[in-house]
Amino acid sequence: MHRILFICHGNICRSPMAEFVMKYLAEESGRENDFAIASAATSTEETGNDMHPGVRARLDEAGIPYKRRGARQIIPEDYDEYDLLIGMDDENMYYMRRCFGPDRSHKMHKLLEFCGLARDVTDPWYTDDFDATYFDISRGCTALLKSL
Repeated sequence: MHRILFICHGNICRSPMAEFVMKYLAEESGRENDFAIASAATSTEETGNDMHPGVRARLDEAGIPYKRRGARQIIPEDYDEYDLLIGMDDENMYYMRRCFGPDRSHKMHKLLEFCGLARDVTDPWYTDDFDATYFDISRGCTALLKSL
């Protein structure tokens, strides 16, 4: 079982989009039982809030199912609970290191590393470009699934 936690700033845009895209890809490949997938935030700004309406609209457009959920912040115990802690940008990685400490088990990665890119996943909170974010996340999750 691969336990994956996707992480972004508020847990209402990028990380829940990645959570549901990855669940969909795992199911489509017949590997849904191989994974436990969730998402969380580095901040408390959106705690309890559901996904941004733009994320829901983009997932609807792609035919990807999702469930209502509430944003939550990462906690130190997540380091031991999950096999992979996937951040969306350098700022997320900074706050992940502050919460989890040294990455002694090499669990922390940026999503686009899995497709050979060093750049951040575009944040639609600032860009309002949910298509670009979806493209980045789909590409990263597809590569992540292939790597597992």
